[in-house]
Amino acid sequence: MHHKILVIGCSGSGKSTYARALAECTKLPLVHLDRLYWRPGWTHVSREEFDALLAAELAKPAWIMDGNYDRTLVARLERCDAVVWLNLPRIVCVLGVLRRVALFRGRVRPDMGDNCPERLDFSFLRWVWNYNSMHRARIQEALAHAPHATVFMVRKRRELSRVTRELTKKCEG
Repeated sequence: MHHKILVIGCSGSGKSTYARALAECTKLPLVHLDRLYWRPGWTHVSREEFDALLAAELAKPAWIMDGNYDRTLVARLERCDAVVWLNLPRIVCVLGVLRRVALFRGRVRPDMGDNCPERLDFSFLRWVWNYNSMHRARIQEALAHAPHATVFMVRKRRELSRVTRELTKKCEG
């Protein structure tokens, strides 16, 4: 059974949306890393505070955790038993970010810290466009060193229903 599930991937891939739906299905607690990191007005916690908040969540007996935060990926992989990697093409992720901005512009998303309204940021879009070339190899290497975790690599969003069926079947016992 999977009780500690990471949902990782590029911004705009649908991590938070999928994690929320999976948490609803499995009844596992949901942890958004952005909510741990961001404070009101787009200020962030210190590295030490983030690490302490993350350690407290990782120590819990069950969770679904979504977010990037590459620096902490190895620590999260050590504690999880399943990973859903939304390894989508960059154009899909850029369009996902643009869709999210259109839906939430000026409002706070449910997965963000308080008073962090959605905004369009061109440097962020550039980061999303380059994400796969900058991060994919590192993620693959980290996953290779986590043989205890079942990895579900998703290349198309329509594959998520199959992943959900497999995870919920295993969650039910």
